[in-house]
Amino acid sequence: MQGPAQFPAQIPMPASAQLPELAARNGLVSVIVPVYNEQDGLPALFARLYPALDDMRRAGGHGYEVIFINDGSTDRSAALLREQFQKRPDVTRVLLFNGNFGQHMAIMAGFEHCRGDCVVTLDADLQNPPEEIANLVAKMDQGHDYVGSIRRQRQDSAFRRVASRAMNRLRERITRIRMTDQGCMLRAYSRDIVQAINACQEVNTFIPALAYTFARRPVEIEVAHEERAAGESKYSLYKLIRLNFDLVTGFSIVPLQAFSFAGIVISLLSILFVLFLALRRLIVGPEAEGLFTLFGIAFFLIGITLFGIGLLGEYVGRVYEQVRHRPRYLIDAVLEARRDDAQRARTGPAGRE
Repeated sequence: MQGPAQFPAQIPMPASAQLPELAARNGLVSVIVPVYNEQDGLPALFARLYPALDDMRRAGGHGYEVIFINDGSTDRSAALLREQFQKRPDVTRVLLFNGNFGQHMAIMAGFEHCRGDCVVTLDADLQNPPEEIANLVAKMDQGHDYVGSIRRQRQDSAFRRVASRAMNRLRERITRIRMTDQGCMLRAYSRDIVQAINACQEVNTFIPALAYTFARRPVEIEVAHEERAAGESKYSLYKLIRLNFDLVTGFSIVPLQAFSFAGIVISLLSILFVLFLALRRLIVGPEAEGLFTLFGIAFFLIGITLFGIGLLGEYVGRVYEQVRHRPRYLIDAVLEARRDDAQRARTGPAGRE
């Protein structure tokens, strides 16, 4: 896709550059990094990510590519990504969104453009060290098709840790998806899992949970966790709540079933209470004091009804968003080396590997 003049869609790569080895030989690793207003932390990310991947290539023979997705940043993130592409065009690709579509849509775009047999997702804030990527890839080499991660000694606030544990328990009870740490995006996926996720074309989804439902040999490992290198978290309390709504409503109808069951129980209790009030009126006589009790019960039932309507609306709203078939994201430009230049760089001037 052609982009504006300041971001050419394709830039020729010098023939002297070395491409990562083909996936058919040693397994190409695609590292997908969503970026949103991370100008302060990107230099530190570049300084640690590429050396870590170069070490992995030397140690295990895995070629790699890094795909950055600029999710509508309003700071200098796009310019920094362009500069990094010009420095390492052999292993760097950049997707530039024309707006902010969210972290999971950025990862979906990376999934649809990546070429690797092993796909790793990484946040740009350096809270998950890039040096841990090699550990995930090593687990994939053992035959696992999905490698989750558990943050060791989390460097988050006490509120976020408690809320995360509570949501983990709630999610496991509702969806039967067992992920110890759902908030850690440092994960590895096989090509088969990525293709299955791409085929879903979901508007609202939670990628780690969706991958878990497709995986045949999932595994989790512990990874280090650090304080954010720069800037501040882009996930507000509201966004975290919305994300968990996507997780619950996208993978289970248990909330609807629970509400239906609660409606049955409340209806039965209401019938019993009406019978009790009728007998009491016959035995004791009219009582004005019971009016406020009825008000309290009525308000309680009204609250339950409104909650149920809102819950039903969440499911209907997601169906509505899905059936409109609007684009999930729009790409303004793609920075990558042309395929013919890339092939010449891989084979060399004499045509030898």
